[in-house]
Amino acid sequence: MIKIRHLRKVFGSKEVLKDVNLDIHDGKVTYILGLSGQGKSTIIKHIVGLLKPTSGEIWVDDINVANADTKKLYEVRKRVGFTFQEGALFDSMNIFDNVAFPLREHTKLTKKEIEKKVFETLEMVGLDANRVAFLYPHELSGGMRKRAATARAIILKPKYILYDEPTSGLDPIISDRITRMIVNLNKNHNMTSVVISHDLKETFKSADFIAMLYNGVIIEYGSVEEFKNSKNPIVQAFIKGDSEIYEKVAEGV
Repeated sequence: MIKIRHLRKVFGSKEVLKDVNLDIHDGKVTYILGLSGQGKSTIIKHIVGLLKPTSGEIWVDDINVANADTKKLYEVRKRVGFTFQEGALFDSMNIFDNVAFPLREHTKLTKKEIEKKVFETLEMVGLDANRVAFLYPHELSGGMRKRAATARAIILKPKYILYDEPTSGLDPIISDRITRMIVNLNKNHNMTSVVISHDLKETFKSADFIAMLYNGVIIEYGSVEEFKNSKNPIVQAFIKGDSEIYEKVAEGV
């Protein structure tokens, strides 16, 4: 289980996260929603130790990432896979080498064992390994690049996987495929997912829990139905996509 307690993050004079408290339950898909610039990606970067909090705690099982030393942080990063919004594949490497990279860095598997795992993992995320393994990132569609990035993130079989805007910029059909992939990995491969998103349609299709970040704190947390029926006017304005109501509520009108 991932537990975030009183997480605060200040960049210069800007307080992005004020007091974030959140539980990520094992085996579940948890979405974090909110407007752009609210700090959603900042939360998941703290989980994997890419950022250090100004104050607060981030527990990944028994390790507090906030004060983890290099050895413990290395252990956390073996448990947590991270997919960046744009995939962050290495442009100079083909897809096979991109996905194989963590195995070459962190294991002593043979060349044949690495090949087997790479092909299996590409198939796991719904890619035809024989067709895409030796292509380069620029030769793949946006959706295929995101799947390839996911394959790289899960190749070491992490317990947790963090997705930063996995359906951003994709058409509805490809977005649905990405969402199905996330659910399948959780259901069939014993993973726990945290998804940053603006995509309400895909969120409502696949979330077990939804948290909404607003003004540096989580203002709503619950199941899809609980979220839809929230009494919070900010949440309802967000669901309806009503900027006029949202701005009036935000301004206290």
